[in-house]
Amino acid sequence: MFDESSVTEFRFPPRTAVAIVIANMIGTGVFVSLGYQLQDIQSPFVLLMLWLVGGVTALCGALTYAELGANLPRSGGEYHFLSRLYHPMFGFISGWVSVTVGFAAPTALVAMTFAAYLHPATPGIPPSLAAISLVLLLAIFHSISRRSSSHTQMIFTSIKVLLLTLFVLMVLTVSDNPQPVSLKPMPEDWAMLVTGTFAVALIFVGYAYTGWNAAVYMISEMEDPRRRLPLVLVAGTSVVMVLYIMLNYSFLLAAPMSALEGETEIALIAARYALGDNTGYMLISIVFALLFVSTVSAMTMAGPRVLQVIGEDFVTFRWLSRTNRHGVPVIAIVCQSLLAVLFILTASFESVLLFTSFVLTLNTFFTILGVFVLRWRGMNQQGAYKTWGYPITPLVYLAITSWTLVYIMLNNPVEGLAGLAIIFTGALFYLVIGKRI
Repeated sequence: MFDESSVTEFRFPPRTAVAIVIANMIGTGVFVSLGYQLQDIQSPFVLLMLWLVGGVTALCGALTYAELGANLPRSGGEYHFLSRLYHPMFGFISGWVSVTVGFAAPTALVAMTFAAYLHPATPGIPPSLAAISLVLLLAIFHSISRRSSSHTQMIFTSIKVLLLTLFVLMVLTVSDNPQPVSLKPMPEDWAMLVTGTFAVALIFVGYAYTGWNAAVYMISEMEDPRRRLPLVLVAGTSVVMVLYIMLNYSFLLAAPMSALEGETEIALIAARYALGDNTGYMLISIVFALLFVSTVSAMTMAGPRVLQVIGEDFVTFRWLSRTNRHGVPVIAIVCQSLLAVLFILTASFESVLLFTSFVLTLNTFFTILGVFVLRWRGMNQQGAYKTWGYPITPLVYLAITSWTLVYIMLNNPVEGLAGLAIIFTGALFYLVIGKRI
């Protein structure tokens, strides 16, 4: 079983935990979602409302997860929470989801996007080679020590936030031909907010906000998690929500909707319209490619901790819990990275995005529901943080995510059924080999 004495002395400070949250969230989603949304929505007001609603939903989730983490302070995220709140099988299924698509698939998506943005500036490098190289290099680096991982994550995340802010300011101030973007809602816009079209578009936004819970995967390695976890989750999520709204406004301001509709390289298109010349465009392509390094880095830090905790709890997976002398789960890092490489080589971008969104949303849905179980079972620890706005806060999250889950099944049944198949397979796997230590 887990032994806190096994944790090495260095623990991730709050600033590193916030950086991990921000870097996990700002990945591919915000740079590709607008193109899909514009296929059905042409109102700037409705488009930005998507990001506001998604941000509020993520904040509700973060506030609720903070209570779960403060009362059940162990690494592993949903795996640990669901094991304690419901049954070990629920936790194992969640861990199975994390192993198969929770981190490996998003890591692959971000690496693929990194390669796509880098390609205009380095046409001689095949995109798949660039994506795979990024995954493997970061896997090697994060296998060294926690301290080096912490410093690197802080540096890359700080650069990411700075560059995104500069990009927004550039579009607002130096764009040659800004688009006429009106944020005033039309009468029909209010009705659009409660339609299936809005719900489907919210799927992509939900994926972009995925990662607001990243710090809970590393609770055992954080400084004073009971007290600082709420601040970490809320601060990271709030920063990202503001950046997302400003980024999408700048995209709409920089380029006409017709040029963005259906496209996945939104930032590059916006930069081309804003700057005009090829030199600036090439520079922006390199800059945006570098932004994705911190996301792959953060996922390489957080995801393997789930595998490590599963290895601590299950005899069959004991080998996943092995660490080096610095407490880094090297084998788990290698396994997740190799699975990400497999996704890069075999899967298409959109299918992985929809499939991953459904599974991860379902995973967090039952975890948020677990806060009611936590209180019903009297598992709260004295003096630990309690969810602000309870019970409204978790109910808002549950209501909005239920809405999107239903529409994924209705509009993308193949991806939805594939997600359910992953969950069902995890349950069968537990029944076969689920012997706990």
